[in-house]
Amino acid sequence: METRELGRSGISVTRIVLGCGNFGGVGSSPAFFGQGIPQEEAPRIMDAAWELGIRTFDTADAYGGGRSETWIGEWLAAKGSDVRDAITVETKTFNPMTEGADRGLSRQRIRRQVESSLERLGLERIPLYMAHAFDPDTPQEETLATFDELVRAGKIGAVGASNFSAEQLAVAVEISELEGLTRYEWIQNSFSLLEAGDAETVFPVCHEHGLGYEAFGPLAGGWLAGRYRRGHGYPQGSRMTQRPDGYRKYEDDAVFDALEAFEREALERGVSIAGLALAWLLGVAEVTAVVIGPTRADQLTPVREALSLELSTAEHTHLRGLFP
Repeated sequence: METRELGRSGISVTRIVLGCGNFGGVGSSPAFFGQGIPQEEAPRIMDAAWELGIRTFDTADAYGGGRSETWIGEWLAAKGSDVRDAITVETKTFNPMTEGADRGLSRQRIRRQVESSLERLGLERIPLYMAHAFDPDTPQEETLATFDELVRAGKIGAVGASNFSAEQLAVAVEISELEGLTRYEWIQNSFSLLEAGDAETVFPVCHEHGLGYEAFGPLAGGWLAGRYRRGHGYPQGSRMTQRPDGYRKYEDDAVFDALEAFEREALERGVSIAGLALAWLLGVAEVTAVVIGPTRADQLTPVREALSLELSTAEHTHLRGLFP
């Protein structure tokens, strides 16, 4: 599988990144810790990703209350050094590990969380580490200086930001440049055919500073995977029955019109809706990598479709134009 460097970090990732946010939970929500993907399914998903050529795994300290990192670490240990050395792990911090626990990007907390992530993952160094959200209560100078210390100490390889606005990212990069600190080399934000606002706001910042961009939520919680149909109830266990916040905005006839037209485009090409949505994302020049989060090993089939489908510039523009 093709790889690309994240910004100017010197570290490359596969174009498809395995998102492990549902290992033992549903993202960072304490209400769902212990739910999500069961422990016995996680290794099967990682095995399938490895066989497909995916060599970058994405997680966070708070995913599943630590279960995600732990299960990745156990899988890496079981596979041995050849596999462990070939996998680039990226993890993040900000959210609480348990209900009511602390959160944020203070110096003390980051240093503590990095050590706990290293232990759960069974690594001596985390290749890629991210601020999982912007912290309004901690000066960016403190956060960036802490990341700089950890990079110099060899605890982490490079740092990025996730869920930052264009302004927050630009300010952070400027602080790093002015103070000679390790900078954010990439941003990881939600981006898809249904949520493409970053193209107008964040992409210009990435262009100006030579930053990478990882897109998570490429299927918009199942909306771009054909899971939700006009006039039908939501499938049990789907994102719309677990954590629908952020997706209610798609409950609109204009969106269903677009999805039905998009499905016809997929059928014409002999691929799934999800496969075509991923292929479109891979065709966005600014997108370094796409983070996909299957809940079963067989849900990687759309990745195979996307990798085999090359869209022309005209097709790419046409597909984007289907969506409001």
